[in-house]
Amino acid sequence: MVLTCPHCKKQHNIDENLIPPNIKKARCKFCGNQFPLPGRQPEPLAEPSQVAAATRQQGPRRIGISISKGGVGKTTTAVNLAAGLSFAGFKVLLVDTDTQGQDSFMLGVKPKAGLTELVTEELRPEEAITQARDRLWLLAGGKSLAGIKRLIDRKDFGGERTLYDALTPIEKDYDYVIVDTSPGWDPLTVNVLFYVNEILTPVSLEVMTLQGLLEFLKSISAIQKHRKEVALKYILPTFMDKRVKQSMGILEKIEELYGPLLCPPVRYNVRLSEAPAYGQTIYEFAPGSPGAEDYRELVRKVAGNPKLLR
Repeated sequence: MVLTCPHCKKQHNIDENLIPPNIKKARCKFCGNQFPLPGRQPEPLAEPSQVAAATRQQGPRRIGISISKGGVGKTTTAVNLAAGLSFAGFKVLLVDTDTQGQDSFMLGVKPKAGLTELVTEELRPEEAITQARDRLWLLAGGKSLAGIKRLIDRKDFGGERTLYDALTPIEKDYDYVIVDTSPGWDPLTVNVLFYVNEILTPVSLEVMTLQGLLEFLKSISAIQKHRKEVALKYILPTFMDKRVKQSMGILEKIEELYGPLLCPPVRYNVRLSEAPAYGQTIYEFAPGSPGAEDYRELVRKVAGNPKLLR
């Protein structure tokens, strides 16, 4: 029989006799989306609110995307993890603590305010927060965050809790708070680690990033002396290219050292670098690409639900 994908309109010639009776969906090999097979009743899909309610914990999960080295895909990971969780039905707040403010660019929005105005109380939370997608809100970063760093430095006591004090009153409205950090080690990064409970660290598969991971782990240990709640929960290999022997060797070394924390790798995919120019997530720009599938897998890993975004 001939099936037409309802998403991309491509046609597929399939021998119906080869389809097992328990299979109710087909996956388009062109766009990667699934669609129900004709004559087979698909399992009912849960409403997004039901998915979120089933997995919601007491308060939101606070996850920081952080490592002290740049160029490893931190912002790409933060944006696509946050967007993927929102597409899966969760209410997500994405917080950008980088002075470059790239999260806004990647989502194609131009916020008039953001994290700075929330921390300084110049604006109410509903004025500082921008809705970027359904169930996805953004507290934008940008150059104005330099003033927040000075504000933190001038505090005689409790400067490391500045971000905690600003975000805690508003976090109850969300299932996840995803915090994107800047490269390096500055007062805002320390603030992030005094707010989040879980850390996801992207690691590009190169020697210098592995060294950066070791240094970052030492920094986390220093924070844990004052705040035991924060812990490294996920290590995400990025820019994986099986054609590069060194990359595979580094991946094996990371698996040997940090196996329980390891997430399925994100493969090198040019679509991931092209999507920001269009202000789109990878799911919107190239839903059938390897990059989109890899970040869907990350969403499933973080949410602990293998059925999401199928």
